[in-house]
Amino acid sequence: MSRRLISSGSDMERKFGYSRAVIDGEWVFVSGTTGFDYAAGTIADDVAEQTRQTLRNIEAALSEAGATMAEVVRANYIVVNADDWPAVGAVLGEVFGDIRPAATAIVAGLIDPRMKVEIQVTAKITPRRKVDFDKLP
Repeated sequence: MSRRLISSGSDMERKFGYSRAVIDGEWVFVSGTTGFDYAAGTIADDVAEQTRQTLRNIEAALSEAGATMAEVVRANYIVVNADDWPAVGAVLGEVFGDIRPAATAIVAGLIDPRMKVEIQVTAKITPRRKVDFDKLP
């Protein structure tokens, strides 16, 4: 499998020289992703909802790459305010509780003051078993 770029459709990707995700062989590298709803062009003020939307955005990129959230092996979390960590962590636990990727959490500023959380993941695409329907009983 060759290198393939995945775009969210944002003009910022070309302007700033990045892709929403890059597939390289069996690996998917999803860029730092925030809680913007790309279709509506909005971002929630609530940090838990931003985290949920961030994970929906990541899930969409992984899906386009042929991967799932269950295949995430590494996650990096950036939270602007350490006091928001309990709300962010609760949402992450809902999604990654059984997956348990290797993870790092960092408290740092983000480029847009509306952003409260940013998440970056790496996933390993698991080969899917093809079903030969002609050979089914």
